[in-house]
Amino acid sequence: RSHPGARPSFKGLYDFPATLCTSINQEVVHGIPSPRRVLKEGDLLSVDVGVWRDGLHADSAATFPVGPVSPEAQRLLQVTRDALSAGVAQARAGNHVGDIGHAVQQVAEGAGFSVVRELVGHGIGSSFHEDPQIPNYGKPKRGPRLMPGMTIAIEPMVNVGGPEIRTLEDKWTVVTEDGSLSAHFEHTVAIVENGGLPRILTVAD
Repeated sequence: RSHPGARPSFKGLYDFPATLCTSINQEVVHGIPSPRRVLKEGDLLSVDVGVWRDGLHADSAATFPVGPVSPEAQRLLQVTRDALSAGVAQARAGNHVGDIGHAVQQVAEGAGFSVVRELVGHGIGSSFHEDPQIPNYGKPKRGPRLMPGMTIAIEPMVNVGGPEIRTLEDKWTVVTEDGSLSAHFEHTVAIVENGGLPRILTVAD
């Protein structure tokens, strides 16, 4: 569907060369799209998209199976979705950033997976990356308090193996250090009045 005036947030952001990120299997985030990258059955493809319109940014990501995938990959996808849902449920006025991270961490690590620690969610609005940072780990009632009107991007990055990551020679693509599969789901949400559930701004029509 056409949205006049919208443009990609990622193109040129910190000199990123593409309009979106495509990360495959052990690639966690920031993969650069290329016609030379061919998907095969059983792969996992993470797509991360940022959009600017009317002076504001939004950020969203999801990981998709390419045809049938392994039971382990299926479980990783479900757990990461569940971790995002748990984090979003804590994004209420009066809660703290640590409540979100703790909820994400409990779901992911409770399933035997790990959360990436060096990369985090973030505030978002007139600038793409704003305060506060939203880690995918933490302790309840710690960190900045969530206030009505805040808009944040919550984005669990969950690995089958360990949490360690490294960046490839292209200086963008982040991969798991141990080569294990990774999944990434993300929503931009707005904190509402009276401690209610946040408004999810990145749900497809």
